[in-house]
Amino acid sequence: MHLGDLTVYHEGAFGRYADAKVGLLTHGLQYGTGCFEGIRGFWSAREEELYLLQLADHYDRLAQSARILMIQLPHTTAELCELTVELCARNNLRGDVYVRPFAYKANEDIGVRLHGVRDAFAMVAIPFERYFDAQRGLKVGVSSWRRIDDTMAPARGKITGTYVNSALAKSEAVMNGFDEAIMLSAEGHVCEGSAENVFMVRRGVLYTPDPSQNILEGVTRRAIITLASQELGLTVVERPIDRSELVVADELFITGSAAGIQWIESVDHRPVGDGERGPVAGALIDLYDRAIRGTMPKYDAWLTRTYGGRTPVAT
Repeated sequence: MHLGDLTVYHEGAFGRYADAKVGLLTHGLQYGTGCFEGIRGFWSAREEELYLLQLADHYDRLAQSARILMIQLPHTTAELCELTVELCARNNLRGDVYVRPFAYKANEDIGVRLHGVRDAFAMVAIPFERYFDAQRGLKVGVSSWRRIDDTMAPARGKITGTYVNSALAKSEAVMNGFDEAIMLSAEGHVCEGSAENVFMVRRGVLYTPDPSQNILEGVTRRAIITLASQELGLTVVERPIDRSELVVADELFITGSAAGIQWIESVDHRPVGDGERGPVAGALIDLYDRAIRGTMPKYDAWLTRTYGGRTPVAT
C-alpha cells in the first residue's frame, strides 16, 4: 500500500494520508510542542488476527505527556483504543504494524508558549517489521550526549521536541560504527538508548535504571519486568547503574515498543559476556514473542483484537 493511500485519523475524522496537512508555521513543527506514542500490532497467521499490544497503557501515558504540555486530548483512553482498532481495520493491515498517535499545538503563528494555543490530534498506522536486525546482537557505544534532565525538559513525557536529544545520540553512534547509543544521565549513570530502555544481568539478577535516572518509563519495559519475574523467577532490581557495569555485565539488552527485545553484543568495542546471546535475553525474547502473538493466554489482557470476526472496512 502506498503511504499516500493509507487511511489516517486527523482532526476528528478518517481520511487519506495524502490529504492530511499541517501548515509550515504549525507550533508542533516549529517548537516541538507535541507528544506521541509508538504502539505495536502483531499479526497471527494462525488466528488471522492482528493483536494490538497494551493499548490502554500507551494511551494512559499519552494522556500524561499531554498534561505536561497543556494539551487536551479529544478522546478518552477507551475511545482512543476503539479508534486504533478501527484505523487498522480500515487499512486492512494483515502483518505486523506500528501505530503512531500524536497530539500537538496547532496554531500557525510566531511565539513560543504552551498556553492559548489550539490543540490537534492525529493517528497513523503503517506496516512495520523490525527496528533492528533480529539475527545478531547490537554493537553499542556510550554517547557523548547526555540524556536530558527532568529539570530541563520532562524526561518522563514522550515529547516530540526532546527527541532531538535521541537523534543526536543515534547519529553519533551510527557514524562511529555502532548500531545504537547508550546515554548517560547528567550524573553519569546509565540512562537508556536513543529510544529504548536498558537491562543488565549480573550474577543471576536483572537490573534496570530506576525512574529517577530520567528514563522514559517504557510500556515494554514494564512487560519485560513482569515476564522476568513471573515466568523466569528472576529478581528484578531498579537502581542506578554505573558505566563500567555495562562492560562487566553477564548480559545486556534493550527494550522498546519499536525495538522489542534486542540483545547487546558489545559496548565500546568490548564484548558483553562471551559476546553471544545470553540465556536470560534468549528466554525473554521467546516469551515476549509468544505473549504478543496471542499464544500465552495468561497475558491476553495485554492484547486487543483488530478483526475478531469482523469484516474489514474497504479502503
